[in-house]
Amino acid sequence: MPQLCPTSPIRPSVAMTQAPAIQADAYFFDIDGTLLVTRDLVQWNALHQAMLEVFGVDTTIEGLPYHGKTDVAILRAAVARCGVTPSIFDAGIEQMLAVVRREAQLSLRNKLLGVASGNLEAVGWSKLTSAGLRKFFAMGSFGDACELRTAIFDNAVAMARKLIGSGCTVCFIGDTPDDILAARYVNAKVVAVSTGTFEVPELLRLNPDACCRSCADLLGQLQ
Repeated sequence: MPQLCPTSPIRPSVAMTQAPAIQADAYFFDIDGTLLVTRDLVQWNALHQAMLEVFGVDTTIEGLPYHGKTDVAILRAAVARCGVTPSIFDAGIEQMLAVVRREAQLSLRNKLLGVASGNLEAVGWSKLTSAGLRKFFAMGSFGDACELRTAIFDNAVAMARKLIGSGCTVCFIGDTPDDILAARYVNAKVVAVSTGTFEVPELLRLNPDACCRSCADLLGQLQ
C-alpha cells in the first residue's frame, strides 16, 4: 500500500444529510471500491427520477443485483418491490427511458470528470469500459508513473488546472483513508464513500469534507 505524508491539512467534516453540497470544477473518482461498486453515478440518479416521475414510486436500485442485467431489468425489479405490475411497467417503458435520457444529459453538466486510481492506465480504462462508464470521464491519473497515491492525486490536479485554469477547484471521491489523506496533501476537497472496506466512522476520523454511505447519498453532495 502506498505510503502517505502523515501531515495533511485538517478541516471539519460532515456526514451524510448534514453535509452541504460540495462544489468543485473537477471531480476525480477512485475506481476499485468506488466507481465499480456504486456503478454509474449519472445513471443512478436518472433511474431514480424515472421511477418517481413515471410510476410515482420514490425508490432506488439499492440492494438489487445488477451484474449481467440491463438497466430496464433493474428498473423492473426496483418498481416491482413497490407494487408496480409487469403490465403497468411495460406501458410506461418509453416514457421512463425518455426521463432517463434527459436526466443523464443534465447531470453534472459543465463539470470535468476524471479518475484518479492506483490501477495501471490500461487496466483502469478497461474496467470502466466494461462497466459502461468510460464515456463519462475526460481524463485519468493512474499508477503507471506514480507509485504514491499523493503523486497520483497531484498529477490529477495538474491535469484539471491545465484544462480549466489555475484557479479551478478539485474534489476527489474515494473509499479509503488513503484517498482522504492524499486529497488533503494536494489541498483538494474530498468526499469519502463507505462502499469499500472502511465504514463511515473510520473515514470520518480523517475529516473528509463529506462522508456518504451510498451512491444515492453521494449524488446529493456533488454540484
